[in-house]
Amino acid sequence: MSGMHRNWISRQRFIQLAAAVLFNGYAAGFQKGRIFTGNSKGICVPVLNCYSCPGALGACPIGSLQTALGGIRRHFPFYVLGMLMLFGVALGRVICGLLCPFGLVQDLLYKIPFWKKKVPEKIDRPARHVKYVILLVMVCILPAFMVTETGITPPYFCKYICPAGTLGGGIPHLMANPQLRQAAGALFGWKTLVLILIAAAGMVIPRPFCRYLCPLGAFYSVFNRFSFYQMHLDLDRCTGCKTCEQVCPMAVEAAKDSNSPECIRCGRCKNVCPAHAISSGFSYKQTADRQA
Repeated sequence: MSGMHRNWISRQRFIQLAAAVLFNGYAAGFQKGRIFTGNSKGICVPVLNCYSCPGALGACPIGSLQTALGGIRRHFPFYVLGMLMLFGVALGRVICGLLCPFGLVQDLLYKIPFWKKKVPEKIDRPARHVKYVILLVMVCILPAFMVTETGITPPYFCKYICPAGTLGGGIPHLMANPQLRQAAGALFGWKTLVLILIAAAGMVIPRPFCRYLCPLGAFYSVFNRFSFYQMHLDLDRCTGCKTCEQVCPMAVEAAKDSNSPECIRCGRCKNVCPAHAISSGFSYKQTADRQA
């Protein structure tokens, strides 16, 4: 690994850690096992960050979306979708690459010395569509149309899948509250199993949750091609060495599609390119690769 690449990884880790602290800065919550209830809790953060996490200072957009669609009042989530679209248009999936706390967790898991495996393309490509199905079915359709006796539809994604909620919300609460540990049942066991499986996969392949399961990443991916923050590839400089593809955690073919919906814009490709053909930033510029 070159010195430039090591420096970039250090900067990326600093930004990720700073974002995690910013979104989960209520330190007293971890000590007391209580949820922060201040005014900022009504504001959606741009990342997957569980509302029930003791340190969370804001609301998770995916949880808020399900609550709006499945609550007693069942209203269209104009505010939540507006915030998500604002984040998406401004940044695209750079939010996934630099700001998401669970993205940081996956990056750290992959650094653990363990057996590494490249997922065959015939499995990888179809599997990437699962996150879009989760967004459409579990986050939108089921909360909006399923009817329960109480009139409130549970947030299916948060309840049955979300590993960030288990790691940031469920486990800290159980550690701080003996009564909750005694009451934990099969559902928490299922959520813990999901977290363990994703964590195990994260040691073998980079960012498995981002690739295959995250509905928030699926939403932001729609904006990647026209968000203000873009990756730029200079085709005149590119030598086709594919060094960028070797370090990409999302297995994006940057030379073919530098603004792929799968690109989380972590910047690793830019910092290993020997020809300095890749750049990134806020721009309206129509680059050669976007016109091709």
